[in-house]
Amino acid sequence: YLDNLAIQISGWTNALPDMVISHLFGKEEIHSNHDLIHTYRQHITNDMNQTNLHLFVNSYNSRRDLEIERPVPGISVVTLQCPVLLVVGDSSPAVDAVVECNSKLDPTRTTLLKMADCGGLPQVSQPAKLAEAFKYFVQGMGYMPSASMTRLMRSRTASGSSITSLEGQRSRSHTGEGTRSRSHTGEGTRSRSHTGDGARNRSHTDTRIELTPNSASNTEQSSPKSMEVSC
Repeated sequence: YLDNLAIQISGWTNALPDMVISHLFGKEEIHSNHDLIHTYRQHITNDMNQTNLHLFVNSYNSRRDLEIERPVPGISVVTLQCPVLLVVGDSSPAVDAVVECNSKLDPTRTTLLKMADCGGLPQVSQPAKLAEAFKYFVQGMGYMPSASMTRLMRSRTASGSSITSLEGQRSRSHTGEGTRSRSHTGEGTRSRSHTGDGARNRSHTDTRIELTPNSASNTEQSSPKSMEVSC
């Protein structure tokens, strides 16, 4: 009996790391990221209390269904009444279970976040993005309204502001060029008008010049001696 118990415990000890790793990581991540899997296997085997780990695995395997349903207007169903944030990595083995859970919750109170390039431990592989998602989720409930933006969001905002300012400067420069061109056009119009005035002045001068011989002829006819003295 003791030998069988020892074999059973040994089998549990050898199987527990594989069970935990298959729960935390997807198949693709297990086959591709060998260093990470080896590190977690060593941590599970050497650093964790195996009795507590065994109790945890048994508790997880014997868990019951929540028996929740998506609420329907006019029908009373069992569902979660609080805001819910569901987070899962896109390569996690729990994707299907999380999506199914999301389908049974109130869509007006539930947020599903599927994180890209992330396995079963988004808090390890993408901690900054996960913290940012938590912050926005809490802000959506009306808390932490004065929380500062992350460096990524500030850089995006700054780049957008710089682009906007550059566009504004370009538009103002184009407006200034248009104003200068219109001013030059106005000056050209005024110069043409002055030229026209000059032409009219010359025409008036020509008229007076043309009238001078006539007046001279009249003077010559009236007093010919004076004209002779003048010559």
